[in-house]
Amino acid sequence: MIATPGPVMILVASAGLKGGYVSALKTILGTNLASLLLIAISILIIKGIFDVNEWLFIGIKIIGCFYIAYLGFEILKEVHQTKEQKVQAISPISGGLKKGFLVGISNPKDIIFFSSFFPQFIGVHTNINISLSILVLAWIILDFLTLSFVYLGFNKLAQSQYYSKILTLCGWFLVIIAIYGVYSSVAVLIN
Repeated sequence: MIATPGPVMILVASAGLKGGYVSALKTILGTNLASLLLIAISILIIKGIFDVNEWLFIGIKIIGCFYIAYLGFEILKEVHQTKEQKVQAISPISGGLKKGFLVGISNPKDIIFFSSFFPQFIGVHTNINISLSILVLAWIILDFLTLSFVYLGFNKLAQSQYYSKILTLCGWFLVIIAIYGVYSSVAVLIN
């Protein structure tokens, strides 16, 4: 599930291409902080302490979709401007702790994922708090390692002749994710 392509992966890859591993690392830390917050909310839901208002959830999702679309259009704009200027170097969007956190937190579907996924493995230990701690730690480690490998893979691709095509594909992928997110949110509101 962690290795499924999405906005976080594209942002980490792009940040790494622009600023190297330090920039990718800051972005990964931002996305992990967002994951921790979403996991905490999921745990509160699992324990029955917190309930998520559906309208608020959809509103946050739509705002997150607009932010993801903005990032996609930034990549596309950069590729287009570079082609017009006939310059070889394309500058991907920068990342960082704040941008990583914003992209990570703008994905509230993770609350649903964590709330559905974690209960399947609560029996790891007899104490629910220890089970949840093990799951959270495992998630963060796997997420960190996966995103680090994403950076390394994209770094190799950046040295190829297909670099601008890869960035264009990433930009459109973000825009499509955002459009689908808004569409699915509006469909829920209509029904």
